Amino acid sequence: MVPHGENAAPGREPLWQPRRRVPLARIPASLLPWLLDEGSLTRRVVDACPGPFRVRVVSQRWRRPMRNEALALGLRPQGRALVREVQLLCQEVAWVHARTVIPRATLSGRERRLAHLGSRSLGAVLFADPTLERAETELARLVPGDILYADIAAALDRPPAELWGRRTRFALSGKPLLVSEVFLPPIGEYRA
Repeated sequence: MVPHGENAAPGREPLWQPRRRVPLARIPASLLPWLLDEGSLTRRVVDACPGPFRVRVVSQRWRRPMRNEALALGLRPQGRALVREVQLLCQEVAWVHARTVIPRATLSGRERRLAHLGSRSLGAVLFADPTLERAETELARLVPGDILYADIAAALDRPPAELWGRRTRFALSGKPLLVSEVFLPPIGEYRA
């Protein structure tokens, strides 16, 4: 997988739009329940998965976020954040590629634990925290030429013509982080 950012090939950043502005008829019907749900995606995947579930860490390191991520978090465009990418696996098949961007200032106090999740689910931590705040969910259609599409499709046997994802800005104790979740083809075969 080629990481985006300072060493990546050029490409477009995904066009994230507020959920209410995306025509739902454009989205495959099998993905709508996944994209529109506001609960814990991890919990939903675990419930839908007919076998073992696990989180596979793809990467976690300090790097420059994409420009749109920095803007969403109020970061300087050239600043760095902790970027964690994982796959949610059902029976060792990737259903979701998740990307979390955590500003350095967020990783203080109780939120330091976010830097040490390992293969534990971020969703389990977020949705158990009583200080959780959630902004409006945004949706994006990822196609060849988009940075995230290239990163994710490189790990797929047969990349589809498009991928759909959602992105939400969360805050714990008022400290922000950004979570993007891209749904991979196998997830469409299961009811959300």
